[in-house]
Amino acid sequence: MQKLYSDAAAALDGLLHDGMTICAGGFGLCGIPERLIDAIEAAGVKDLTIASNNAGIDGVGLGKLLRSHQVRKMISSYVGENKEFERQYLSGELEVEFCPQGTLAERCRAGGAGIPGFYTKTGVGTKVAEGKEVKSFDGEDYILERGIRADLSIIKGWKADEAGNLIFRKTARNFNQPMATAGRICVAEVEEVVPVGSLDPDQIHLPGIYVKRMIVGAPYEKKIEFRTVRERV
Repeated sequence: MQKLYSDAAAALDGLLHDGMTICAGGFGLCGIPERLIDAIEAAGVKDLTIASNNAGIDGVGLGKLLRSHQVRKMISSYVGENKEFERQYLSGELEVEFCPQGTLAERCRAGGAGIPGFYTKTGVGTKVAEGKEVKSFDGEDYILERGIRADLSIIKGWKADEAGNLIFRKTARNFNQPMATAGRICVAEVEEVVPVGSLDPDQIHLPGIYVKRMIVGAPYEKKIEFRTVRERV
């Protein structure tokens, strides 16, 4: 099965439609599928629901899709440094389902594992628990959280072989691994593709069975989300 496509637009051909749900890997600007996000923006699909830890920053990463008003709902744990995200949420233009960070990761992992829901203590007694089933185990309350299943997962990897077996680089693994499994179709962008057999099987983070399509997105510009420097003396 040929998984490698010429560019992001080709890899997403036939997969995008209005009103779809997308799981997007990355944390801030680390490990985000930049080329695939650009192709989604160019395609013009709208009313999207996107599950992602946050939405990049203004005009970068998922911030581009917020800027173009293609997103109807975000399922996120963090607004971050994205002022447009904040503005749209406070003005009522954007629906936001806030979810504790660990719970969000587990909801995606559960969805990918075929688990429709699970109970957690996180959020008990807070707004997070509003409208959710509460069950007591051994005298402690837990809330029911639903697994997340998406129409499409978009992720960023470091190195992959031609079969789609994939390695993430350091902290760029973040949400990419659980997001990849939660989508009915996963499209990955990577920095390098090598022949099958070149990667040590013990180093594979995401088996190729999950990856249906791939592109090489390199070269990338390393963007800094928040820069802090000491004052000159």
